[in-house]
Amino acid sequence: MRIAILNKDRCQPRRCSHECEKYCPRVRTGDETIIFAEDGKPFISEELCVGCGICINRCPFDAIMIIGLPEALKFPTHRYGPNGFALYGLPVPQKGRVTGILGPNGIGKSTAVQILSGRLVPNFGEEGGTWDRVLEHYAGTALYDYFKAVANDSLKVSQKPQYIDLIPKAFKDKTSALLARTDDRGIMDELVERLDLSHIVDRNITELSGGELQRVAIAACAAKDADFYFFDEISPYLDIYQRINCAKLIQEIAQEKAVLVVEHDLAILDMLADIVHVAYGEPGGYGVMTLPKGVRIAINQYLKGYLPEENVRVRPEAISFEVHPPRNETEIDTLVDYSSFSKKYKEGFALETDSGSIKQGEVLGIVGPNGIGKSTFMKVLAGEVEPDEGKLDMNISISYKPQYIKADIHMQVQFFLRGISRKFDSSYFQTEVVKPLGLEKLYERSIPELSGGELQRVAITACLCRDADMYLLDEPSAHLDVEQRSMVTKVIKRFAENNGKTAMVVDHDIYMIDMLSERLIVFEGEPAVYGKAHAPLSMHDGMNKFLSNLNITFRRDEDTRRPRVNKPDSRLDREQRSKGEYYYNVLE
Repeated sequence: MRIAILNKDRCQPRRCSHECEKYCPRVRTGDETIIFAEDGKPFISEELCVGCGICINRCPFDAIMIIGLPEALKFPTHRYGPNGFALYGLPVPQKGRVTGILGPNGIGKSTAVQILSGRLVPNFGEEGGTWDRVLEHYAGTALYDYFKAVANDSLKVSQKPQYIDLIPKAFKDKTSALLARTDDRGIMDELVERLDLSHIVDRNITELSGGELQRVAIAACAAKDADFYFFDEISPYLDIYQRINCAKLIQEIAQEKAVLVVEHDLAILDMLADIVHVAYGEPGGYGVMTLPKGVRIAINQYLKGYLPEENVRVRPEAISFEVHPPRNETEIDTLVDYSSFSKKYKEGFALETDSGSIKQGEVLGIVGPNGIGKSTFMKVLAGEVEPDEGKLDMNISISYKPQYIKADIHMQVQFFLRGISRKFDSSYFQTEVVKPLGLEKLYERSIPELSGGELQRVAITACLCRDADMYLLDEPSAHLDVEQRSMVTKVIKRFAENNGKTAMVVDHDIYMIDMLSERLIVFEGEPAVYGKAHAPLSMHDGMNKFLSNLNITFRRDEDTRRPRVNKPDSRLDREQRSKGEYYYNVLE
């Protein structure tokens, strides 16, 4: 069995010679395998298609996918019309449990949530869909009672959106006004205190940072009186402490309600979820939701790239982790020594830094709570902010990717990147950066049309494309799925090693920092009041300092060696604290 997918956004029939129809062998023999519909776009008959793949290779806009599927996936749960995306299976929300979804972007998670919230009626691959047909299909299953409540319009849904940067565009008033509108349960005062929002309730939504917006969105979702809560990515722009705090809040909601969570920070998903559905397939083509799995089993199978129960390989190679911290490299040449400096803002926040040295070709991780001065530190190094005390004469060229990316350049992606540097079209850059990050499929897109994850990958590419001695990347994991984070990690690390370039990366994803960094710069202090940047430390010393400040210990999974958060006051937690090993606890 095969399905044919046409990406209508990419398809440009007025700018091509209809190569898909012209070179199709079945069309040449007289069959109507490919015809052009009234909207000018091609329609591909899945019954007549032989799967030769010629149309895929001939399409100048990479708009066609022909995908072979097993017979078990003959009937989709929902399909967006002929040659449209197909979803197979649904996650099952369970009262009293947090259900997680783990999978790449574009695999149908949002479609599944639209169905579960009642905004989309599943059509099972046919034209139109009715709730009577849905109830008949799910009779005798765990989803029957759920969809019966949806069909009767008696199910109340509360949803936290994925892209929180759209909130200021829809709401311009004060934060307190937005929170008051959503406080159905009368618990907003408690949520404001728990999520540390008291200092921003009187500020306008448009003035909030990404981390503040994220916590406001989580509070607004949690305050509604609903039967089904859906949280789409709680981790972007939040530090580890805030992520764990929000995870505990969501777990409390799940004690009485059904909660569904999409999360790409595997350490937080591991801590947060009770069961996990793994989503796999072809982004933009089709997606399959597995039956629920135990959270540890699901994450480990996903990292290994193979799902034994489904007998499906979702990745050609496993994502692996180092058990021991990297060794200290004393023979590496120093790129630059920087002196101590300080910066104070009118709002009262003050940043101080120790002097330090940056090595040639290394990747430096930067960790610390939000509001502690990490972005200010990067901006001073990049020359965008002048320090009040101390002078930086580093005499090196720097390329900088900021934390918040503006999509205000009305230009196609390919022309934007080519305008930055000739290096973009080099065979090395195309092979080592552009193809791994999947940028080729975005070439024809205008920058303001990109999603958050797409814009992030373009910004990372633009940063690495510039000729520089040092590359500064502020939160490159935001809005990226697990696969993309892993690939970005490999791209940055290989780029630094192969070109002898130095990179500094600010991020809150422990998995990404673990795989990427050779040394750490740890920030301490009081958020929004005072920050102190220490000199670069080894991964062992840096992680111990950072996690001891956050009062968190991590253990290693015995199977995959991935980091896992220890439960507070558990045996391992107490044992590691007594040894002073908050992160790299050696496994006997």
